[in-house]
Parts: sequence; C-alpha cells; structure tokens
Amino acid sequence: MTATPVTATAAAGSTEPRRRPPARRPNRRALLRRSLLALPVPLLFLVVWQVGRDQAWEIPVIGIRMGFLPAPGDVVLSLWDYAFGGIHDDAFSGDLWVNLAASSLRVLVGFGIAAAIAIPLGILMGRYYTMDSLFDPFINLFRPIPATAWVPLVGLLIGWGDQATIFLIALSAFFPIVLGAISGSKEVPPRLIEAGRMLGARPWEILAQVVVPASAAAVVNGLRVGLGIAWVVLVLGESVGVSVGLGSAIILARDVVRTDMVVVGMIVIGLAGFLSDRLLIGAFRVFTRGRPLIK
Repeated sequence: MTATPVTATAAAGSTEPRRRPPARRPNRRALLRRSLLALPVPLLFLVVWQVGRDQAWEIPVIGIRMGFLPAPGDVVLSLWDYAFGGIHDDAFSGDLWVNLAASSLRVLVGFGIAAAIAIPLGILMGRYYTMDSLFDPFINLFRPIPATAWVPLVGLLIGWGDQATIFLIALSAFFPIVLGAISGSKEVPPRLIEAGRMLGARPWEILAQVVVPASAAAVVNGLRVGLGIAWVVLVLGESVGVSVGLGSAIILARDVVRTDMVVVGMIVIGLAGFLSDRLLIGAFRVFTRGRPLIK
C-alpha cells in the first residue's frame, strides 16, 4: 500500500485564505435559447387576436366577442401616439410619460409603506409565538377582503385622490409581503439559531444577522407578489378623483369608447410591472452580493 504524497505546503498548513469561486455567468447559448422560447406564445397570441377579430369569433361560455377588439396594428399606432404624439393628436397624445411617472410614484410610495410595515412584522411573527398570536387572527380576518370592498369606506374616510390610491395599494400589497416574511422566518433552520446562541449572539443580533438573511428568499417572493398586486390595484385607485395616471387614462378611454387606448393602457401597466419586478430582483442581487437566493 503506497502512501499518498503530501506537499510541504499542505503539511505545514497553508495560511492562505480560500478564494471564493467566481460567480457563474449565464451561458450565451442558454440566454439565446430562452429568448427564442419566449417568442412562440406571444406570436400565437397575436395571430389568434388578429384572426379572431377579423372573423368576429365569439368564445362560448364566457361570451367574449372578439369582433369588438381593436386590431393589433391600431394598438401599436395608438401606443406610439400615446408616447410621442403626432398621429391622432387627441387627449391621449404624448401623455404616456406624465401618466407613467404619476402612477409609478403612487405604486412606489404605497409599496414602500407596505414593505416597511410587513417585513419586520412578519419576521417577528415567524419567530415569536406571542407576536404570532396577537396579529395572526387580525391579518387573516382582513386578508380575504378585496380592495374593491374598501373603496366606499376609503372614499368616506380619506376622500379620492393620491392618498386614497396609495392607501389601497399599501393595504393590498401588505398581505402577501407579510405572509412571505412569516414563512421565511419560520423556515430558518434551528441549527443556525443554535449556532448564533453558542457564539454569544444576543436575540436582536440573531434576528438581524441570522434570521433576516436566511429568510431573504421568501421575503423577496412576497415582495414580488405584493408589487404585482400594487400595479393591479393602481387602476382601481385611480378610477375616481385622479386626473393624471395610467388608471385614469384607461377609465377615460372606456368612457369615450377607445378600446385601442384601453388595450394600450393595459400593455403599459404590464410592461411597467415587469420592469419593476426586474428592478426589484436586481436590487436584491446587489444587496445580497450575488448570492443564489433568488432567480
């Protein structure tokens, strides 16, 4: 039996710190393949949209009459006019950026308020039985109530405008964020908590340095759901008492029977929600220094 040779460096015990392996960058082929796979479904959707409108299809059961839809080409022209003007020269021409800025600010403020309250509350509820017992019945009582049911009460208590819209956004985004934080906090491995205690960490240090980082993935998932709901509720909040915003533009388009502008507003909100989700993920990747917590 031959002995395995041992280098002098290994025998003496190297004091050189281990280097972290470089972060794996996405393969260009994989990115290209993913991009190509993302094309067929939207293209098929556009074909069905155009053919269904031309042939005036009527979908049974739910009764959708596709003949009333605007043509995809008309929507593209209206979107360009909404952004830059010069085509229709009507009440919507060139108003995209003003409406988008106003709506984005409302979503940002409402979402920020919800996150600032929901994340620490959820972390504490997940770790402490008393906190969970105090707030869990209250949260689960109000969580099933839709935002539309709050509208009459909000109108009476707050009135209509920016404050009411921000309140509805914050209220709706709060519940998925707090549930994500509760779930992540409860799923922290007990060994991590025990290791922190053995090292002499205080309770607040365990929360800040062990529980919060270990809960990051679930918290981010809750934030993403809450952010999506914030854009959904935006239209409801801007439907009354708001003159500038994507939701108010959609309501105006409905009132003047501009179905092309209704679809344009939906597309803009979808793109804004998608980009804000990407920005949220990017911010957390920077915050966590590229650790594989989120995809």
